[in-house]
Amino acid sequence: MRASHSPRPSIPPPRPPPRHKSSVQAPSPSLASVASPPPLPARRGTATPVDEPPRRFPPRMHDGEASLQPHANTAPPTTSPTIDRKTFGHHPPPPTRTIGLNDKLPAARRQASGSSSESEEEEFKKVELLPDMTRSSRRPPVVDCHNYSEFHIHVPAYTSTVAVSGHTVAVAHHHHIKIYDLSVSEAPVWNIDSRDAGLDKLNGFKVTAMEFRPTLNATDRGAFLWLGCKDGTLLELDIRSGTIAAAKPVAHAHAVTHMFRHARAMVTMDDAGKVLVFAPEPDSTDDVHLVYTQPRVVRIADKQEFAKLLGGQLWTSTRDPNGGGSVASTSRGPIVRVYDVFSPGSTGRSLLPTEHLGAVTSGTILPSQPDKVFLGHEGGHVSIWQLVTKDGIPMCEEVVKVSTSDVLSLEGVNDRLWAGGRSGMISAFDVVPRPWVATNCWQAHTKLPVLKLTVDTWSIERLGRLTVYSIGRDEKLRFWDGLLGTQWVDQELIKREAEFSTFRAVKVLVVSWNLDSAKPETLTGTPENINFLNDALKSVDDPDIIAFGFQELIDLESRKMAAKTVLLGGKNKTPDGAISQKVSTSYKKWYDRLVLAVKMAMPPDEPYTVIHTENLVGLFSCIFVKNTERISLKHVAITTIKRGMGGRYGNKGGIVARFVIDDTSICFINCHLAAGQHHVRQRNADVAAMLEEKSVFPESDAVEEPLAYVNGGDGSMVLDHEVVFMNGDMNYRIEHRRDFVAGAIKAGEIESLLAYDQLLREMKNNRAFRLRSFMEGPITFAPTYKYDRRSNEYDTSEKARLHYLRYEANVSDHRPISAAFRMTVKSVQHEARAHVKGEVIARWKQHERALLEACHQFFVDQAMI
Repeated sequence: MRASHSPRPSIPPPRPPPRHKSSVQAPSPSLASVASPPPLPARRGTATPVDEPPRRFPPRMHDGEASLQPHANTAPPTTSPTIDRKTFGHHPPPPTRTIGLNDKLPAARRQASGSSSESEEEEFKKVELLPDMTRSSRRPPVVDCHNYSEFHIHVPAYTSTVAVSGHTVAVAHHHHIKIYDLSVSEAPVWNIDSRDAGLDKLNGFKVTAMEFRPTLNATDRGAFLWLGCKDGTLLELDIRSGTIAAAKPVAHAHAVTHMFRHARAMVTMDDAGKVLVFAPEPDSTDDVHLVYTQPRVVRIADKQEFAKLLGGQLWTSTRDPNGGGSVASTSRGPIVRVYDVFSPGSTGRSLLPTEHLGAVTSGTILPSQPDKVFLGHEGGHVSIWQLVTKDGIPMCEEVVKVSTSDVLSLEGVNDRLWAGGRSGMISAFDVVPRPWVATNCWQAHTKLPVLKLTVDTWSIERLGRLTVYSIGRDEKLRFWDGLLGTQWVDQELIKREAEFSTFRAVKVLVVSWNLDSAKPETLTGTPENINFLNDALKSVDDPDIIAFGFQELIDLESRKMAAKTVLLGGKNKTPDGAISQKVSTSYKKWYDRLVLAVKMAMPPDEPYTVIHTENLVGLFSCIFVKNTERISLKHVAITTIKRGMGGRYGNKGGIVARFVIDDTSICFINCHLAAGQHHVRQRNADVAAMLEEKSVFPESDAVEEPLAYVNGGDGSMVLDHEVVFMNGDMNYRIEHRRDFVAGAIKAGEIESLLAYDQLLREMKNNRAFRLRSFMEGPITFAPTYKYDRRSNEYDTSEKARLHYLRYEANVSDHRPISAAFRMTVKSVQHEARAHVKGEVIARWKQHERALLEACHQFFVDQAMI
């Protein structure tokens, strides 16, 4: 193989070219260019060939070459072509910049965007503003007033319309009208095809709106159904015979979109803004007749997507800006228009909410607050409008965030505001406290949107009950008890629990410690380290349940250790509950040490058994139960909830365990919440997510109502359990200067720090805080964080948390704590409970009659019947 090389030149190489700084050339515009604007471009016409010199392009450079400025000792070219840059009016051309070889390139432009922490803070703030749902009853308020179930009624979503009166249900879909009588059969009593109706020029009409016509004769109520059609025709159907009793062809020039009943009048509306008011004469005893009653015409804005009679006035809104709907996001909106259609000559009023909201989807009036209108919006808000004002114009007085998704349907029922959302849930809110409290929240339509919520105002008269019906995207119609009688009975049974239950005491010991990745073999040296586990286990005599909850058992900053836990943590338990060898040895070592400590500290004739072990990226829970109690355990389960990185990572989160003793359900949460002195909202959001997480555990398999659980729950959520213990590194801090805190600790004035405790502040002042219903023992010890290891010297900012006792084991930067509880478990005597329940139901019937009378009077006052 041959090789050749060039000899090194004897003269030094030329110096590199000097770097040239950016140069901006902005030639001054000529006087002519300032005095007169640039000429307009010529109109396009027939192309005229013009002699144009050929374009000259610079030679293409090969890879690795660069365009260089001439050397200082190199003569410039004799001719330098001048490039005339086009000017725009009197504005100079954009600046130019020349970049030499090895010059630093300018920084790339970055799009302005808010920091993730700011956006997350806004999300956490929204969570705080949501209604408190921690104690809502999840039991569906089913109603049993029909002889046959409504489950077989099919309601095509978005393309059908429904009207209900007592047992009668009418469903119209395009050409088909089905009439059901649930007192007779679950099958339709009439199945009408409009193409076979036998009406001249009206065959094949498509129904777009329906409502039952009012009648003075009580026996005729719910017998005549008005139909609005796509071509603007109005029809009256006698549901007793299944025939068309009257027709008003092309009463509207466009499709009829809405139909309302108000006292003895009927109101129809089309999408072009034409409203027809059919009202009898004031002194007439005749009912409204479709043919003989002359309607009065009212003009409103067209294409109104939302329309409803509220307080005797027609409230409308649309998302179309041209039709008076939502406006630009920088302004308040959407526009709500209110019309007094029953007062001739009156004009509509345009209203704006106090802030920009999503489109209006629904509206209602609460019987308990008849002077206010509640409007539901996309985006999860409810706007509240005061009807009684000085000028008589409704005014928006408040906007409440009730959901993270859209409010699709809204209805005022008794003293509760019912709202349906996209997840298929219906929530009933108590709107008096701030924030609102969700007293009921149940799955109504299998995780699909609740499209409609309506009170059947005639149900009191025809059924002796107040029924509400909902229609979902699952194309089902469901009936509900508007007075929530099941919840009333449950609450009364709790008050009389002592009459059908026996009780006994159970002792619970909870030990919590942030280990800061300390190993059990480091518990050496001082007596506090050596005796820590024994001292904690003997802090209460003869505990029946022992729950250890550790945090940061592994080094969370070690990626290798965290990844190993994530990959293998789900396969950590053997059938007997022991820790698998595949998981990090740190968990196995602590598990073995805890088993040994319990065995050594407790009497040998009262052995304990591990019923729960679980880990989650540093979290570790191990729960022991005395063998004599183990035989009474039921529904044993354990799971994890991740809260780190938006719920994708388990460095923050909780381990949730539960079981049932006798007829009392118990839940343990070992958690590690968001860190940071000022991240209170993130910690609050972590708590809310764990307490309100759906389907944490499998549902109870009880055939009858699950007596061990509360709030109408089935045991699948944390707060379904009667007793909940929460421990862990919750990271709430002391909100004060370090020198003040250190001085108070040194002086032994621990109580003076409690006023600055973030957790106690949230429990006292934040009405939306999900731990407000929890109780914490008196704090009589110094803050447990943060220490230098193997010392009693505080390191950085401190926090105080959890109950009763702290220990001085110093192998971690935290100090361990423990809490002992004496709790009561119940055992239900089923026959005695059934007897008491019968008495409670009898009392409810009396109370229900009083509520029905009040609701009936409200419907009369509002001209809804």
